[in-house]
Amino acid sequence: MNFSEKLTALRRREGMSQEQLADRLGVTRQSVSKWEGGAAQPELAKLVALSEMFHVSVDYLVKDYMEEPEQTAAGASSTAKLEEQVEEISRYFRAWEWNSETTLFGLPLVSVCFCFYPHMLRCRKTARGIIAIGNIAVGVIAVGLLSAGLVSVGALSIGLFALGALAFGAAALGPVAIGLLAFGPVAVGLWYAGGVAALAGKIAVGVAAVGDTAVGYDAAGKNVLLWGDGLTRTQVEAFLLEHHPDLWRPLLRLLGTLGASIK
Repeated sequence: MNFSEKLTALRRREGMSQEQLADRLGVTRQSVSKWEGGAAQPELAKLVALSEMFHVSVDYLVKDYMEEPEQTAAGASSTAKLEEQVEEISRYFRAWEWNSETTLFGLPLVSVCFCFYPHMLRCRKTARGIIAIGNIAVGVIAVGLLSAGLVSVGALSIGLFALGALAFGAAALGPVAIGLLAFGPVAVGLWYAGGVAALAGKIAVGVAAVGDTAVGYDAAGKNVLLWGDGLTRTQVEAFLLEHHPDLWRPLLRLLGTLGASIK
């Protein structure tokens, strides 16, 4: 038997699926499928791990002419210790990972990886894919406690469009938002900001607002419009257009609505 046949037989003997074997080795199910299909061979470190897992020698795995498994007491003992350590760790640390077989640009279309209580913060596993979901997620669209992506949603999010408790992005939205365009209770925008406390380089709209152009109950800047006894959206928009005639109209309407809502 060749390596692929031996691996398939050993895995089935232990009653393991390809996905279970992949999880124990820290590789993808696709990798195991390629090994068993003869399309690829594992690196030396994985061969050693396989030999310990199945209680056979590395020679038996890689030498086609060896038909009978060689099992040593040392190998069995080493494997038993390894399994005990894995079991002990698994009592305190649980993780679940899944990657879609469909890929794009070498990344899974969907990658999901979660580490569970009580050691979530000690988890170093990362979901990486076009769509990534997990404790730590990196992708074009990323959702997680810590997330980074073109579109990012999470407790701490970084992205072109970021939504989170603490959001950093070209466009950021959250309780604390920092970006070129930022909206939230505390908003810091390089260009535009809107929120309870808003600080921006160009336009800031908020209860407390600081910017080149500022609209608010308390406002400071070169051009200031105070809320006073109340403002209408039309008043806010007219003021902003007076000083920024090229302002993008959807953004103008958003800032006008926010300015009229200050209380």
